[in-house]
Amino acid sequence: MTPPGRRAIRWGAALGAAFALAATLAGAADPALEPAVGPGGTPAVPPFGAGESMTFDLKWGFVSGGTAVLAIPKVVMERGFLCYHIVSVAESNSFISVFFPVRDVAESFLDVRELVTRRFEKRLREGDYRAHDLVLFDHDRHVAYYPDKHRAVPISLDAQDVLSSLYFVRMMDLDVGKSVYIENHADKKNYPLEIKVLRRERVSVPAGRFDCLVVEPIMRSSGIFRHEGTLQVWLTDDEVHLPVLMRSKVFIGSISAELTEYRLSDNSKRR
Repeated sequence: MTPPGRRAIRWGAALGAAFALAATLAGAADPALEPAVGPGGTPAVPPFGAGESMTFDLKWGFVSGGTAVLAIPKVVMERGFLCYHIVSVAESNSFISVFFPVRDVAESFLDVRELVTRRFEKRLREGDYRAHDLVLFDHDRHVAYYPDKHRAVPISLDAQDVLSSLYFVRMMDLDVGKSVYIENHADKKNYPLEIKVLRRERVSVPAGRFDCLVVEPIMRSSGIFRHEGTLQVWLTDDEVHLPVLMRSKVFIGSISAELTEYRLSDNSKRR
């Protein structure tokens, strides 16, 4: 059984200014100036981009357990593809670290033009537990390659990883009472991720007060959408769909991630 502290922080890890192109990209056109291939193949400008960052306070009940940061620090080249470098970092605070130190890092490389994941990597440090996983996505051959295990696994068309899924859903039209679906690959398996749009609700978090759509992502896999109890996410009810609150009810109680501060990208400001 996963210890409560590990489950809370891992879920948080998985609970993503102008574009800062690396020197190797000097002279390339700013990818934010052109639309990407959005859901359903429709051209659209993503509501996120380089410079966006979100910081969350992780709580177990009323007890603060640490912080999680979702950010896109820059746009990089990944195996010849221009990608948003999405980084998730979850760390236990000083009090929890005395008993169970945690530092989980997940990275996704989301293609700027095609909006499919090209690479996913996670490094988990939870107490005495250590894990590292690297997945390279080849969408031309429809396989996910695990270099450490020398194994290739077939994937669904346009499959996302567990971290890029959170960003891809922000581009989708969300209607109360309906569900949207994302093809997902995690842990060498393919999963159809269903996101149920439950209701509209105004919510207050340390970062402010927001009108939101409450969604419930369901997927039987490890990562930010692990389905252990009921997970609900509050996304702003606008074109940005910024996640401001995540809450999971499990047998040990309630786990939450509350937005404390955020910075939007230039993409969001143009919408």
